[in-house]
Order: sequence, then C-alpha cells, then structure tokens
Amino acid sequence: MPALLIARGRGQRAGSRLFGSRAGQLLHADLHNHTVLSDGDGWAEDAFGSMRAAGLDVAAVTDHAYGISEPTKTIDDDGWRKLGKLADAADEPGRFVAVRGFEWSSPTLGHINIWGSRWFVEPLPLRTDGVPAGRAIADEGPPGAPAAIVALYDWLASRDGDELVGFNHPGREKGRFGLFRYDHRLAERMVSLEMFNRDEDYLYERVDTGTTSPLVACLDAGWRVGLIGVTDEHRTRWGFHEGLGRTGLWARSRDRHGVRDAMLRRRMFATRERDLRVDATANGVPMGGTLPLAHTGTVKFRLEFGAGPDWTGHPLRLQVLQSGSPMPAVVAELDFPVPRGKLVTWTARVDPGHGGWLVLRISDPARPADRRAAGFADYRSAGRTIAYLSPFFLDARPS
Repeated sequence: MPALLIARGRGQRAGSRLFGSRAGQLLHADLHNHTVLSDGDGWAEDAFGSMRAAGLDVAAVTDHAYGISEPTKTIDDDGWRKLGKLADAADEPGRFVAVRGFEWSSPTLGHINIWGSRWFVEPLPLRTDGVPAGRAIADEGPPGAPAAIVALYDWLASRDGDELVGFNHPGREKGRFGLFRYDHRLAERMVSLEMFNRDEDYLYERVDTGTTSPLVACLDAGWRVGLIGVTDEHRTRWGFHEGLGRTGLWARSRDRHGVRDAMLRRRMFATRERDLRVDATANGVPMGGTLPLAHTGTVKFRLEFGAGPDWTGHPLRLQVLQSGSPMPAVVAELDFPVPRGKLVTWTARVDPGHGGWLVLRISDPARPADRRAAGFADYRSAGRTIAYLSPFFLDARPS
C-alpha cells in the first residue's frame, strides 16, 4: 500500500489548483489538544513547540472546562492566563499559528470546542445528568439537554462575537448536544463538526444501534458546519502520532486572522493522512459554499487530490452523500485513479429533495472499512475513509 506522505513543508504555500492564489494556501492544522492544565499528561509549555516540530502550521490547545463533578480535570483562572501567554509566545504570523481555546465538557451532552475567546465559560455546576443546578428543564430532548445547552448558547450569544465554536467527537455522549439543538444566534460561529477524532471515524458513531449518523443529525438540524479532524491528544508527543485526525485549512494568510476567516468560510477538510491536499468545487462553488439548485439536475464536480507520487494511479472512490438514516444516502459515486498533476472532473445528478446539503467523501477500497460499515453495502465496499470535504449547502430557491 503506498504511503500517503509528502515532504513536510513542501508545496504548502502553493495555492489550490482550482483557484490559484485566490484560495490562499493550504495549512495543516490540529485544533483540539490537552495538557496537564486539565486532564492531559504533558506540560503546557511543551505543546505548541511539539506540534510545530511535527510539521503542523496551526495548533490549538483546548483544555477542558468541566463542572464541579470533575474538579481535578478542568482549567482554572491561572491555567487560562498561562495558556494565553504560551499561545502568544508561540504564535509567529507568517510561519506558525498558535491558538488558545477550551473544551466545554458535559459528561452526558457532549463536548464543544471554543476558540478565540478572551475568557473561558465558568464551568456549569453539573449534576450527573448534565443539568445546571437550579435551572428547570423547559424543552423536549434528552434528560438535562436543553438547560445546559441553552446556558452555554446564552453565554456565547452574550459575548462580542470573536468566539468560534465546534462540535467534538459528536454522538459519543448520548445527549448529542440536546439532539444538536439549533440556535440561530450561533449560526455563523458554529463552524465545525469533528469527523475524525483520534483514529475514530465519527460518520459511524452509534449507527450500529440504529441511531442516525452524527453527520446527518447535525446538518439536518440546520447547522452549516465545516468538517475537521483532530488528534484530541492527551499524551506528550503532540502532532507526531500517525493515523490520527487532522484538518486542512485553505487560508488567505498564515496567521490567526487567516485561520479564523478560513473556518468561517468552511474552507476545510477532515482527514487522518499527514500532508494531504484536497479541494473541490460543485458547479464552480467551493466546498463550504452555497450551491444554487432548485430542481434535480447535473452538478459538475472538480476535485484536487494531492497524496504524493507513490499514490499516482492508485484507485480511490469518490462518493456524494446526502441525508439518510441511519447513514447518509450515497447518491452517486465514482472510482478514479489518483492523477498526476491533474484535476478529477465528474458530473453527477443531485436531487435537492434529498436534503439541503451534500458532502464529498473520498475512500480507499483496498483498505478495510470501519467495522460498523458491515451492514451498509455502499460503505463496506468503499473501504477506509481518506477525507471528508466540508459540505456544499443547497439553495433550492429559483435564481
């Protein structure tokens, strides 16, 4: 099996073959990591340097903010200030981007990353069911879900708008963020859904029990998120472990502003492969954008896939995913050999009646599929996921 490797740092400043310099440059990012400031093993002083040495362009440390049920595993005021100083010291615009964040953490509802905040939310005094003490449950949903999620969303909505927000290892906790409770106040700033966390593929989370895939549940709830991969590192060699989640960001500048802008535009993809280059358009619209599609019709996809010379000619599969249950429906697929220096062009029929979004998934049929794909022929035959591209959001209104 060819190794998905590119010489580190080589070509990373080159623009997308689809857009040239207009798309900016590809930055390799890890946006979710931990240190001893919460429940990690490694010193916070070492984290950013380790990720830079590992070849990452963008690194975030996002220690937990738990409730009082986890008093020894949460960041505190001193830790938050320290993390800010470390990120500022490591940040070098034009070369390396260091970001401070925190992970709001409920043991029943799920974990949510928040980047770019000047402060971390006071840990909610959570009981074991995730309900803030003294608050009544007024809405439907899993036990305790609305009260805690509403409290967090209210806190975010009261801020100055700098924070970016993302759903972490979605569906791992049964509450699923109050069934991915939608809040229009955060529509722009809820930017991400983790498709890879560590070595796990979260497309399949709990689908073997009949539960809807987190990808479908999140997008069908109305969130317009980009897709990312993260290592969620708790050990001491941040950035060096192979086969764990990573994010590709198409950023207009190699600095915090450029990273924030790329995340707001959903110009990102999720992978577990080091230094992968992926970009795509649908009828000329970049991934993460809005595709006008009033009726069923053909959509022309153009794909850039860069995986190193050893992969030239290797057969891969490209799937178009739309809403379905428990797994997304595979509405079209293409087997293609990895080209040398060329774009993959493909026309497929898309029906906006199948949901307000579509996602491109790239897989390797020669590598075993996730064990939870056993009951889903389209996914079992497609093999191991290589990348998820951020969705194209369909606008069914006539032009």
